[in-house]
Amino acid sequence: MNTPERKRIVIIGAGSAGKEIASEMERKPVLGQPVGFIDDDPAKIGSEENGIPVFGPIADAKEIIAGLNPDEVILAIPSLPKHRFKEIYALIRRCGTAELKFLPTVSQIISGDARLILTRNINVEDLLGRTPVTIPLQESLQYLHGKRVLITGAGGSIGSELTRQLLYGGAQRLYLLDNCEEHLYRIGNELRLLQADGIGTDAKVISVVCNLQDKDHLESLLQRLRCDIIFHCAAYKHVPIMEENPIECIKNNVFGTENLLLAAKKIPVKKFVLISTDKAVEPSCTYGVSKELCEDLVLSAGDSRSDFMVVRFGNVLASSGSIVPLFKHQIEAGGPVTLTHPEVSRYFMTIPEASSLVLRAGGMGKGGETYILDMGSPILIRELAEQMILYNGFEPYKDIPIMITGLREGEKLTEHLFTEEETVTPTGYPKIGRLNRAAHPKPELSSFLEKLRPLCFLDRDRREIYRNRRLLRKLLQSYAPTLQDRPDEPEI
Repeated sequence: MNTPERKRIVIIGAGSAGKEIASEMERKPVLGQPVGFIDDDPAKIGSEENGIPVFGPIADAKEIIAGLNPDEVILAIPSLPKHRFKEIYALIRRCGTAELKFLPTVSQIISGDARLILTRNINVEDLLGRTPVTIPLQESLQYLHGKRVLITGAGGSIGSELTRQLLYGGAQRLYLLDNCEEHLYRIGNELRLLQADGIGTDAKVISVVCNLQDKDHLESLLQRLRCDIIFHCAAYKHVPIMEENPIECIKNNVFGTENLLLAAKKIPVKKFVLISTDKAVEPSCTYGVSKELCEDLVLSAGDSRSDFMVVRFGNVLASSGSIVPLFKHQIEAGGPVTLTHPEVSRYFMTIPEASSLVLRAGGMGKGGETYILDMGSPILIRELAEQMILYNGFEPYKDIPIMITGLREGEKLTEHLFTEEETVTPTGYPKIGRLNRAAHPKPELSSFLEKLRPLCFLDRDRREIYRNRRLLRKLLQSYAPTLQDRPDEPEI
């Protein structure tokens, strides 16, 4: 029986990460055969690392790779600044190799232990935005050691990344809660693969199918799980869809959060961290108002036994339902790429960076506080579209047209992380600020929710207002006056 030929792999970066990946392949030959390093260090070029020759500099990668004829190239320099990452990516892509992967920064931040299983293909979002802040998560996750941690919306973009990073934190148990079994199946399988490779083996991972609108199930569940910390990521998020389904938006986001808070307080949990959004700031859409209400619920829930806090940030690149996957599909279809307005802009951060900052904020945060993640400067969506078209090898407006479609219901030209009356003060932790909230007159929260409740849940004595969208919008505007009018709002 013939032994399968090992995949030939070139590793760019002969530092600790590259050498660890090469050593892993030597221990597990089925993973591949490292045939050479490429590095810029003159002291290493011409020598050998673990018996593997080191070539260089990286500027000569095209010629070196052509000579070595690998099946795969792995970029293993996790600390690489974004501009250098782009340069090396462009250089390697011109080599025409079969496959190109890289080691994301977060794997080094968390464990200091590079693994081949952590490498992945480079996506356009890896080339956009800024160089992610380096966070020593091994230190940041100490507060999670031996704890039971619940993540709602665990199968979503932020939730799933939190679970990956939490796997390293020494938690006793990770409860992955979601109402979508497909999402739970996917992230559960991924975590099991990581554990099989020796990552986070001490954590017990448990998938929980639960709808936050089921108050009785949620209360019974949390009484049994006895979790110490909750990261609340679950929410309906897609603005146009929520504008068409505003009752479900409030029912799920607001009353689901209320149910979770009531159950969490009965345990009680030690920490409760709400993941919020810049759309909660002077909200123009139903989703934004729902998140403002969620923030107010969380900030009013605290007592001496628990810390209830909010972490607010803007868009994350490549999240479910975001603009990056949409543009990707449109480009693959040959265009046009659709843009709502030529001047629309958004804050963007990568999912791993946002998640690591959330975990850091959860550790240092105090009850009753709102923490703002530093998103850098906003990005014009038009420029994002142009960069994505170029990334795919096309010329914007020539090969792939960009079509302006007009702002959608509830959409703003720009988003802000806080109002003009508010300020953010440093916390002593990079990229995390503490919001000094402005006092705005609002209806009393508990009585306001009681007005909303019969719109979302059938009250037989008030069935005439059940699911009345016009009344809902009018009520929401009394809480958030910036919510846009919809003259064509149907009653039901």
